[in-house]
Amino acid sequence: MKGIILLNGEPYAGEIVKNAGDVVLSADGALRWAKGKVEIDVTAGDFDSLGYVPEGSVVYPSEKNFTDGEIALAILIGRGCREIEIYGGGGGREDHLFGNLQLLYAAYLQGVRCVMKTNCCDIFCASGEIVFENLAGSTLSLAPVGLSAHIMESEGMKYPLSDLTLSAGSCRGISNVVESGRARVVCDGGVLFVFQIRSERRAE
Repeated sequence: MKGIILLNGEPYAGEIVKNAGDVVLSADGALRWAKGKVEIDVTAGDFDSLGYVPEGSVVYPSEKNFTDGEIALAILIGRGCREIEIYGGGGGREDHLFGNLQLLYAAYLQGVRCVMKTNCCDIFCASGEIVFENLAGSTLSLAPVGLSAHIMESEGMKYPLSDLTLSAGSCRGISNVVESGRARVVCDGGVLFVFQIRSERRAE
């Protein structure tokens, strides 16, 4: 079962695909841009941004130790979702974007595949062998989660990555390019933030 989280950031301009059995959760003010764009099953949050509480919502106090995104993630994982897509997580305040990136790592730690789809790119956390299919010509950026992540080897990349440690405080890993129909990166130490740039994708 796939879960879909809608956040109160930059409205997502593309199509949001909901299949049978998927659960869509709108967090607080996301309802303003998402209502009518996709069928919503759950509304949750403190609703300080929306300004009113939709009927049947899961309501939390505005003074709490969790963001609406964290609440949404916990609800969907609690419902058994092992694959989650996040929309509306980019744009707006940069501190909110940073917080939303942490949702990806929180999901990773629980064994849940979670991708944040902005109008520019797909972002997720990964380690081990990471395979990129049918992305030739696309820009790909990698950054460590935390202080560092080690890349043992790569294939199909314009700038090969071999026995390389990506470290906090360095921009190494930004703006690589996928050059083959099947590329791979092997992260054998730590965890990576992976940014697949969609808006610059060119035909293979």
